Amino acid sequence: MTWTFADIPDQSGRIAIVTGANSGIGEPTARELARAGSSVILACRNPEKAEAALDRIRRAVPDADLRFMPLDLSDLSTVHEFADRFQSEHERLDLLINNAGVMVPPYSKTKDGFELQIGTNHLGHFALTGRLMGLLLTTPESRVVSVSSNAHKMGKVRFDDLHYEKRYSRWGAYCQSKVANLLFCYELQRRLSATGASCSSVAAHPGWTHTNLFAQSWTAQVTGSYIAMDPDAGAAPTLRAATEPEAEGGSYYGPGGFLEIWGSAVRVKSNRYSQREDVAARLWSVSQDLTSVRFMS
Repeated sequence: MTWTFADIPDQSGRIAIVTGANSGIGEPTARELARAGSSVILACRNPEKAEAALDRIRRAVPDADLRFMPLDLSDLSTVHEFADRFQSEHERLDLLINNAGVMVPPYSKTKDGFELQIGTNHLGHFALTGRLMGLLLTTPESRVVSVSSNAHKMGKVRFDDLHYEKRYSRWGAYCQSKVANLLFCYELQRRLSATGASCSSVAAHPGWTHTNLFAQSWTAQVTGSYIAMDPDAGAAPTLRAATEPEAEGGSYYGPGGFLEIWGSAVRVKSNRYSQREDVAARLWSVSQDLTSVRFMS
């Protein structure tokens, strides 16, 4: 059966954070959660783009309960500020959707000295999740959703050169960050299960979706304009992962069509490397050291 936005259960009374909610699949993710009744925080880096997204969502969902809060995942000081502010103003957090990301930019580093893609796509979200874990653990049946990519299948974690300081590969660094998202998702679920927590960790990927992430890749822009899904369709796996009542911790959702490029949102499988517990445990330890955020130890 085809899964659609109409299958999202009532989200009234729930609070969700969606990082990178001002564009790409983040905006329809925030919009449909709000349509289902959730209070949604748009956690975005650019205030002007965030306000524009708020206006678009409110036109589509006039009674949407939305709010913008600034968050720059490439700067851990703002991650800490965001988490502290959110916790001072809210007593629960039902959904944390780690969606924001950068894709194949020229070589650059975050404010904290990390290669931009691993720093934003993985380490920023690792720190954010850790800083918000207290609220997630005290909110019944809360959920963390990590947005990965089919590109994880080509990724390996380069522990000897995590920040690509020896020889930079845009795609190599991107694939590394996307497999890191899955390694984090599965390791977080193992640690949650070990404590008996009701919070769960799941993941999703959007298949081939034409978004502004392709801005740095001319080939991807041209190809994507012909064969890629639109952002609404690309957001479906994330929304199903976030709201499916039967979703199990450690599950992974993506398009069910050819090579998971497009199609209705279904449960899929990631590659063997992404499921390696030894790699995940090592990445967790490295991530704690780099971000100085420790949780679920």
